Amino acid sequence: MISPFMAEPNPNPSIDPNSGFCAQTKTYHSLRPNVPLPPPSQPLSITQFTLSLLQTSTTATPSTTFLVNAITGQALTYSQFIRQVNSLSFSLKTHYSLRRNDVAFIISPPSLNIPVLYFSLLALGVVISPVNPLSSDSEISHQIHLSKPSIAFATSHTSHKLPSNLRTILIDSPQFVSLSNQNQNDDVNFINSTLGVEVNQSDSSAILYSSGTTGKVKGVLLTHRNLIALISGHYHLKPEVNPDEPPPPHPVSLFTLPLFHVFGFFMLLRALTLGETLVLMERFDFETMLKVVEKYKVTYMPVSPPLIVAFVKSELTKKYDLSSLLVLGCGGAPLGKELAEKFKEKFPNVEIFQGYGLTETGGGAARTMGPDEVKRYGSVGRLAELMEAKIVDPASGEALPPGQKGDLWLRGPTIMKGYVGDEKATSETLDSEGWLKTGDLCYFDSNGFLYIVDRLKELIKYKAYQVPPAELEHLLQSNPKIADAAVIPYPDEEAGQIPMAFVVRKPGSNITAAQVMDFIAKQACF
Repeated sequence: MISPFMAEPNPNPSIDPNSGFCAQTKTYHSLRPNVPLPPPSQPLSITQFTLSLLQTSTTATPSTTFLVNAITGQALTYSQFIRQVNSLSFSLKTHYSLRRNDVAFIISPPSLNIPVLYFSLLALGVVISPVNPLSSDSEISHQIHLSKPSIAFATSHTSHKLPSNLRTILIDSPQFVSLSNQNQNDDVNFINSTLGVEVNQSDSSAILYSSGTTGKVKGVLLTHRNLIALISGHYHLKPEVNPDEPPPPHPVSLFTLPLFHVFGFFMLLRALTLGETLVLMERFDFETMLKVVEKYKVTYMPVSPPLIVAFVKSELTKKYDLSSLLVLGCGGAPLGKELAEKFKEKFPNVEIFQGYGLTETGGGAARTMGPDEVKRYGSVGRLAELMEAKIVDPASGEALPPGQKGDLWLRGPTIMKGYVGDEKATSETLDSEGWLKTGDLCYFDSNGFLYIVDRLKELIKYKAYQVPPAELEHLLQSNPKIADAAVIPYPDEEAGQIPMAFVVRKPGSNITAAQVMDFIAKQACF
């Protein structure tokens, strides 16, 4: 039997079985097994798809807890969650006449109501458009201009940011509770069979906000098909349980991620599909997070590199029982090899699985899988299933072989439809053949592992050399006296640009600027 983490026998002899690189087309192909996708013509929403996969779960039953508020302890079982999704979908369709392709603007901190709202709207074919509740009035105005919503969902603390003429439902009101509890049906097929809703996979599902590959904030338009392809890979390539070993603990995930962000959004879809228990934190606090890991016996956390820095450097971790924690899924930015090794030294029983994606790819493009790949510190893993890539020389436009750095281009079924209301940005980012130009400086090694060097736009041009700020930041953060650091280019008449670092000392540290520069000089040569 073929391991789900290894490539199937390669039917194309021109594709290198180690790197996935095809010398003829200069394209990298995924080394993952293909995963089944429903026929594109089949009407299917992401809500229907995830709930249909949930029915086959071996980790969840109707009475299994799905959602937990980390602070209050309020919880919803899978049965209660599906019942509320059915009720809210029915209420929004019958009382508010919401239809396919309507846009719902959502401005709220995390709560148990947000997943219910997302899946209800998606089941109706309504396009969700969640935003950061801390966004400024001008940012909200710009996002509303892009998405053109017909309805908004807010809380009593965020509704003042919305225009008065936009129909708004308060998520923290008795009205919303009533809408979510009018119907007591927990049949996963209720929406499709009773409401007569038919959503096409090609229909828009979400507008998520991103700076894009460069420039001003843009609305990334994703389809139901994009999300179905993304979730299908996580479902079909999940690790197999060995019947000869003790059963693993029930998976409990803790989200410190915002649910309006693509990382949090697609991890929410994943958690439901795999039958996990999901613990939500409305506001992040590091020590509170440690308490929650101990209290709920959290096994998995999606994180970004700054949180791993905090795990490594904080003494608070010694106060709490973190023995339940088995895996961190790291994304959002490159994780340095030194930092990964320090984490492993401190937490030898916790694995870090790295991944890479953009809002424009639905959050997924590459990831590490299995015990061997997880040891590839510094890499974000191999190309995700069904994905293709090119490494393109920014100057010549030539596609490059393994070991050479260039702009990463991606193509596959999770790639966005485009930027809402911005045809120019869409055409600059997506070419006529469906390639997404990420703007990330990357390379593949001879075994098909992807390495992110930096953003092309952020490279510091020191004399004739390109200096990636991320590499300097990783070096600075490896110093035990430094809590955090950010590096930017600074104009210099002789060199063109020189790196300038903003350094945050660790509490109790008195490290000087001269000592910082001396530390870097001993480790780096540019």
